[in-house]
Amino acid sequence: MKRMLLLRARIVIPVTLLILPMSCRYIQKEKAEAVTPVTEIVQDTTLTREEPVLLFGIPSESYNIITGNIRRNSFLSSILLEHGVPMQEIDLVIRNSDSIFDVRKIRSGNHYHLFCDTDSIGRARYLVYEHDPTLSFIFSFNDSLKITPYRKEIKRFIRFSSGTIETSLWESMMAKGFHPGLAGELSEIFAWTVDFFGLQKGDSYKVIYEELFIDNERLGTERIYGAQFVWAGDTITAIPFIQDGRESFFDEEGNSLRKAFLKAPLRFSRISSRYSSSRMHPILRIRRPHLGVDYAAPVGTPVQAIGDGRVTFAGIDGANGRIVKITHNSVYSTAYLHLSSFGKGIAAGVHVKQGDIIGYVGSSGLSTGPHLDFRFYKNGSPVDPLAVEAPPVEPVADTNMIRFDRNRLLVMSLLSTF
Repeated sequence: MKRMLLLRARIVIPVTLLILPMSCRYIQKEKAEAVTPVTEIVQDTTLTREEPVLLFGIPSESYNIITGNIRRNSFLSSILLEHGVPMQEIDLVIRNSDSIFDVRKIRSGNHYHLFCDTDSIGRARYLVYEHDPTLSFIFSFNDSLKITPYRKEIKRFIRFSSGTIETSLWESMMAKGFHPGLAGELSEIFAWTVDFFGLQKGDSYKVIYEELFIDNERLGTERIYGAQFVWAGDTITAIPFIQDGRESFFDEEGNSLRKAFLKAPLRFSRISSRYSSSRMHPILRIRRPHLGVDYAAPVGTPVQAIGDGRVTFAGIDGANGRIVKITHNSVYSTAYLHLSSFGKGIAAGVHVKQGDIIGYVGSSGLSTGPHLDFRFYKNGSPVDPLAVEAPPVEPVADTNMIRFDRNRLLVMSLLSTF
């Protein structure tokens, strides 16, 4: 009997010890809430300390801050000398930190901030030079004489955005407040499958992307995780996938969205005249064939090669003005007329890649105004550039289809949520 009582005690006591602390905490909390008068919950402002306002990691309230832009052909020393920093200290700072930052790389037009004493002398203690949106350099003339890099925190947000076309992709995105770079990203992804000069009211798009922010300012688009475009009644989905070490975009079946040729040689413009077997010439005032497509655009607009190939001619050709001709393969070739100038290094015999800038829009030759006359040839005969069906590049390989299917299911599922 004694043995059984002892055994019970050994079991009950530990359990009680476990329950007791929890019960005490609960009771103490209830008592505190019951007896604390409402009038006693008062914040003592005399004990509150406000956090210092930091600018580039420096307590800004301790200084007068002067902001400006680096002027052309000006020197850093001239800015600092005007604010009481002796040349000896300037020289020491530069020599002490020559491995951190080369002051010869300071760019005119960039911002700088001087942190100066608040007394009548107003000596500069720090100069902060903003090298780019993410990286600044702090020149210290305080306790230490050195240059310190300061990197701002980049915040990343996943965005789900969509819109409907009224006039153009650009105007639709600007009306919704999207970053301008996003329009360029989408136009490049769908450049081979969507004719952005033939968009109709009611066409629509969806896109999932990562956007970067610094100090609540949008820095741009980092990556597209999936997109969809409804054009002329067809829905085209862009699914990112890495194959052979390179990320490209594919449709739902695994076919590449990248074709052998771009849809147009200009990023953003408008068609002012189409391919025709009989058109009234605006200068000669006679009817004659117009064997190309005219894109109206400002002088200097970059003109891109629509596909890989070899330049066979780059020069002046009478009424055609400055012209570049490219042979892409044994079947296709293209020509770009009325250019104001040629792209860097463009000459006969040079090989170009798709998207390379081969010239700039102009009005050379027989022309009423700045535009690009773009011509397309198949087996040496002119064809309508807008009617050419470009062959696709390599699809997703069979050995990668299982991995691609996982990507496809995820992207399609996310696109269906908005």
